[in-house]
Amino acid sequence: MRAPAWLPLPLRRFLRVVRRYWRVLVRRVEVWSSPARRAWRRSLQLRVVALTLVASSLLVGAFGWFIADRSAKILLSRAQDEVQVSMRNRVAYAEQQLTIHPQARDPQLPKTFTLIVNQLGDGDPAESGGSVVSIRAEEYPELAAVTSPNIPTDELISRELIRDVAAEGKVARQIVTARVNDRTTKYLITGSPVPTSFGHVELYYMVPLTTEDSAANQIRTTVLATGIALVLMLGVIAGLVTRLVVTPVRVAARTAQRLSAGLLDQRMKVDGEDDLALLAASFNQMAANLQRQIVRLEELSRLQRRFTSDVSHELRTPLTTVRMAADLIFAERDEFDPAVARSAELLQAELDRFESLLTDLLEISRFDAGFAALDAEHTDLVPIVERVADRLSGLAERVGVEIELRVPDQPVIAEVDPRRVERVLRNLVGNAVEHGEAKPVRVTLASDDAAVAITVRDHGIGLKPGEERLVFNRFWRADPSRARQTGGTGLGLSISAEDARLHGGWLEAWGAPGEGAQFRLTLPVRSGDRLLAAPLPLIPRDRAPGRPDEPAGMPAESAEPQAEVV
Repeated sequence: MRAPAWLPLPLRRFLRVVRRYWRVLVRRVEVWSSPARRAWRRSLQLRVVALTLVASSLLVGAFGWFIADRSAKILLSRAQDEVQVSMRNRVAYAEQQLTIHPQARDPQLPKTFTLIVNQLGDGDPAESGGSVVSIRAEEYPELAAVTSPNIPTDELISRELIRDVAAEGKVARQIVTARVNDRTTKYLITGSPVPTSFGHVELYYMVPLTTEDSAANQIRTTVLATGIALVLMLGVIAGLVTRLVVTPVRVAARTAQRLSAGLLDQRMKVDGEDDLALLAASFNQMAANLQRQIVRLEELSRLQRRFTSDVSHELRTPLTTVRMAADLIFAERDEFDPAVARSAELLQAELDRFESLLTDLLEISRFDAGFAALDAEHTDLVPIVERVADRLSGLAERVGVEIELRVPDQPVIAEVDPRRVERVLRNLVGNAVEHGEAKPVRVTLASDDAAVAITVRDHGIGLKPGEERLVFNRFWRADPSRARQTGGTGLGLSISAEDARLHGGWLEAWGAPGEGAQFRLTLPVRSGDRLLAAPLPLIPRDRAPGRPDEPAGMPAESAEPQAEVV
């Protein structure tokens, strides 16, 4: 967020510097905390133990604070009760001693003050922890205060306490921490008026709370140590309990990964009869069922591929014989009746289609068996594109379609199998011509440092949403109502997709109803390289603008060569 413009320039600069350093600090914290955050996301045991420690620390801390605070209050309350009883006795003694003095100007009164405090004091508080007794008369400033032992009491007896005792004539107490004889001590100070014949005298009794503080500190230390030990013990217990649950789950995850990798004989160890043992047994049963199903499906697939391959090979021999006879009849068709001549032409056409179907089936069987090999070599793709367009020009003229080529003037060299690339282009351009609806078909070739792309664009009926993923399925047709006597074998695009995949490339389709379709073949320039992007976009630029399914940020077609009409 930018600083407001109304701020002074030095302040805006300062805020920019602070913001810059703050971003640097945030990035460094993210980098430093990355291992911890990764461990937190990946470890269920760590999360359970950490949450247990946090929750138990809060609970034990709250309970320990309550116990320590309650213990300190009990100790203080007991000390106050003892001081209260002792204070009554001291006040009674002081009152008895002061009754012999009828007035405050009695010259013997200071000696009586000294006698009282010496009698009521418990020794030096700095050495024996004894109490401090002080007596004073606020109504008679000429009477000096007397304290036993002789220590300054200005920090102990506050003006608020003197006001409550002297002015209001009530018993008051307070707790004060003061430094006496170079030692910091907490005192419970109680003040009480002592009635005399000449007025009020105030008696202050100061008891150090050293014993109570020491006991309270010992209680806090004990509660703290016990709480820490309890929290650690709970953490260890939580870790052990979580380990009992997490370990079978981790074993199940590793076993599932091995199963997904094809190791179908992997099983979990079953121990006991609890829920985890039930989980392991159920997992093993599921794995066994999956293994049986996969083995059965693989066997069926193998038998199907073998049947297709065997039938295709076995049909070659009778097809050759039928072809020889059909060629002979087709060559002599001019001498036949017109109906018989037309039958000979239909027979020749269907034999061509049947032979093409057998060829495609044999190719599919090689892909299924994993026997298809890539004969890659450095090849110029421009002549391949031109050759495909030239061979399909006759078909294009019959259906009234123009084939436009947009190829670079310079060679486009890539390490490919030229036979397979030409077959892919022949299928793509042939399908575009057949479905072009007498509108031009544009073939575009472009390349960059890593990839080569060829797009084939038609303006026919197009594809419905979702059909761009179905066109590469075997024997799939966009119009299922069409008779099987028209169109190709239904295997051309499937074989083309396998050829592209064998190169490590992509074969993708785009289409929209009424806007035609575009197929894009993308191949790596160097065989074995991984494709990251295509030099040409999949969605053409000449489509109807403003459609909602058009993705944003699609790379534009750069420096397209001039079109050549074939």
